[in-house]
Amino acid sequence: MISALSKIITNPTLVNVAQNTNGTVVSKTLVNAAGRPGFILIDSNIDGETRKYAATKEFLYQACCLGVYLAMIVPVFKMGAFKFAKKYIYKGEEGFSKFKSAKEYFAYRNYAEKTQQNRNASLSKDHSVFKFEHDGLRDDLLNTKKPELYPHIKGAIELGSLIGSVLGLAVIAPNVSQALIHPMLRAIGMEKKEKTQKIDTKA
Repeated sequence: MISALSKIITNPTLVNVAQNTNGTVVSKTLVNAAGRPGFILIDSNIDGETRKYAATKEFLYQACCLGVYLAMIVPVFKMGAFKFAKKYIYKGEEGFSKFKSAKEYFAYRNYAEKTQQNRNASLSKDHSVFKFEHDGLRDDLLNTKKPELYPHIKGAIELGSLIGSVLGLAVIAPNVSQALIHPMLRAIGMEKKEKTQKIDTKA
């Protein structure tokens, strides 16, 4: 039992998700999207229609938050953190100057973390825009057993993602989600549109 648990905890994929801000936030939100509506539905102290409405509303809220997070928060803060650190914090630093964007850095890191044999096999088949032919990056990936991972770059990006996650999930995503939930509930027939009363100005 302990051995099996140890293998799960030390699994490279799980460790990578745990060390990745975006992966952690997405995982938590997905658990909330499934767990919270589920607990509402099994609550026998609430009548059936109320349970159904509350569970649907909670699911839509979590789904909207996740959508806003992935569409707005992740790209803006991840790219923004890379550009800010490159321009102001690590200006002229060799590692940052080798990469044009956060996306290129993570594509490079994805290769660098592989074994040399798997890395060379993958690079020979890769036809993406990231050729890594500048600044000796491709040579490092092909010929170095353990290429430099530039952890300070990952740290800067993760810090930006962390700040974005806090601001996004605490402020931006809830406000956007609240604006979207009721129209969505009305669209699926779970909420009726409120009729505006006409005021008689002549009375």
